[in-house]
Amino acid sequence: MAPFDPEAPLPGAPDPWAGSEMPAVRQGPPYAMTEMIAAEPALAERLVQRLVADPALGQLAVAIRGAATQGRPIVTTGCGTSEHAAMVAAELLTAALESTAVWPMQALEAARRPPAHGLLLAVSHEGGTWATNEALKAARAAGSITALITVSERSPGAALADHVLRTDEQDQSWCHTVGYLSPVIAAAALARALHDEPLDAVTARAVLEAAIDEPSAEGAAAALAGCARLLIAGSGIDYPAARELALKIEEGARLPASALQLETIRHGHLAAADERTGLVLVLTDAEGWGETLVERSRAVLRSAAALGMPAAALLAADLGDDVPAALTPAGRLSVPLAGRFSRRAAAALATAIPLQLLAERLARARGRNADTIGRDDPRQAAAADA
Repeated sequence: MAPFDPEAPLPGAPDPWAGSEMPAVRQGPPYAMTEMIAAEPALAERLVQRLVADPALGQLAVAIRGAATQGRPIVTTGCGTSEHAAMVAAELLTAALESTAVWPMQALEAARRPPAHGLLLAVSHEGGTWATNEALKAARAAGSITALITVSERSPGAALADHVLRTDEQDQSWCHTVGYLSPVIAAAALARALHDEPLDAVTARAVLEAAIDEPSAEGAAAALAGCARLLIAGSGIDYPAARELALKIEEGARLPASALQLETIRHGHLAAADERTGLVLVLTDAEGWGETLVERSRAVLRSAAALGMPAAALLAADLGDDVPAALTPAGRLSVPLAGRFSRRAAAALATAIPLQLLAERLARARGRNADTIGRDDPRQAAAADA
């Protein structure tokens, strides 16, 4: 097998379109997930360049502005990793529209209660997710404009969308990393397009390259690998990142993990925590709340310390001095920010690789191949098909 080239474009969707099959099982690292993380900086640069040149981006921005101006509902939706990317999209679009709230909904809920005469923006990496496609059908039947961020315009989901933003390159691991980052980049580009400002491709790549810190990820993974379960906490745009980290840990490392809002975690959940429960805090303060948010974050870490919980953190580079190192004995990963992006957009992009690296190294530390998300186990495969 030829060495993996992280600069080379990834394959697109099969032609004719078909859903992906489980990746070939590798006996050891590097896994496909490892390679996908390594590919992300170059992929980000390519994707931004394609998106800003794609008329579909501007057309969708016009549709979103129109819905906002007319006071019509705007909803984002998806399942799993795509749902988390859709949550990020809602945050970025709400900030860009300023006076209009964009609401994220899980796809099955969006199918049950579709926006009427509004706009539904769905995220589906391959475009074949049943619940997401049902949400697109329901929204169209309710008179809404439909849009989809996906790899290919040939997918079943794309056939249900009035606007399709193509990301073109398909994740080669089932523990999706590219499948998360690609729609986040598309959402950031769309938010900028609402102000007729292009996203900068070189800066996007630089932010992701600066976020690669394998030694810190390995150290935190080693400290957390012996835990019976993990709690992941975040607020604002850090909450979707916390949810994505929890999902990646469960899929990849097969370690139970729950994502909680920062303020929620201290309202009863710690009653079930002890020294075998690990904590990971995601803190970028992307919304600029300042000392109040930082102090609430320190309080959660102090609670963890009182319970003997090993705690780690994904911290914005400019907040490291605000959180004492003693409160993160399991280590920390720095989240770089870029002045050429809004803090929200920078945080959304820059948390992706640290959370993915932590999950991938945690899978290695626990002797798991993250690529298969457990489907190489016949019981897990049967559960998925049940």
